[in-house]
Amino acid sequence: MRLSEAIKNLHGKYKNDLTGDVSKSFPALSQVDPDAFAISIATVEGDVINVGQADQSFSIQSISKPFSYGLALEQHGHLFVEKKVGMEPTGEDFDSIIKLDDQNRPFNPMVNSGAIVTSGLIDAKNYATKKEELLQYFSAFAGQPLGIDDEVYQSEANNAHKNFAISYLLRHFKVMTSDFREDLDLYFNQCSVSVNTDSLAMMGATLANKGINPLTQKRCISHENLRHVLSIIFTCGMYNYSGEWAFDVGLPAKSGISGAILLIVPGLAGIAIYSPRLDKRGNSVRGIKVCEELSEQFKFHIFDYQTPKEISKIL
Repeated sequence: MRLSEAIKNLHGKYKNDLTGDVSKSFPALSQVDPDAFAISIATVEGDVINVGQADQSFSIQSISKPFSYGLALEQHGHLFVEKKVGMEPTGEDFDSIIKLDDQNRPFNPMVNSGAIVTSGLIDAKNYATKKEELLQYFSAFAGQPLGIDDEVYQSEANNAHKNFAISYLLRHFKVMTSDFREDLDLYFNQCSVSVNTDSLAMMGATLANKGINPLTQKRCISHENLRHVLSIIFTCGMYNYSGEWAFDVGLPAKSGISGAILLIVPGLAGIAIYSPRLDKRGNSVRGIKVCEELSEQFKFHIFDYQTPKEISKIL
């Protein structure tokens, strides 16, 4: 069976699975269609396969974190970034108030505290503002212009009391600068970037294609920094489900509370699933089931030792 047929079958299998509920973190997320469901695959050759509501927009939320981390690495280098943010899983909820390591750093850039610090490292080097710098960087991965959903941004900024608390504590421990409100605002903007599964899958395909966008052939991230990004999302990308995910699925992936999961199959494809019904850990219920079955069916797990010749046959 080929991937295109497999995702059609999985979409049909799980489209009536109504397990879980949408995020109630802030009003804009709680108002989405709970039954929306889409799967997209973008290959390293630039081909895209869509099933379901692949053109439906949603906010990228925490799937933004690997890309802002990548931008910080590109601008400052990993040694500088690692002085500010660690790389160890926490075993805690992604928005826990606040846990620092023995070097007074957030544990990793995939939890909110670490992502807020990482966003604060971003400079306006090529564009007039940090916001424009970040948006252009995200757009390069997607191979198309991306925008910010202002309704989501306003809803998040006006209701993110826990993130404000995290930021004040980061300021208290001298992890963040006196401009921490500006840093936090940039974080709200990055989480509010609007994507669909088609564009998100292409962002994943760029990561899968050694950091080169398959459509534009533009290098978006260096090989060294790409390795850092893929490593951190493999160990920390699925909230406090990351250990089980590595055991069962065995691929780097990042989830977001809007209901999306971005799965990276290095050398092959980026796979994006959108389904807003979440489990208790904040991961898409249907998204996890789709990824588990794809990994099992096509032996995607990194320790299944597929050769490039074997894996090319499934496309």
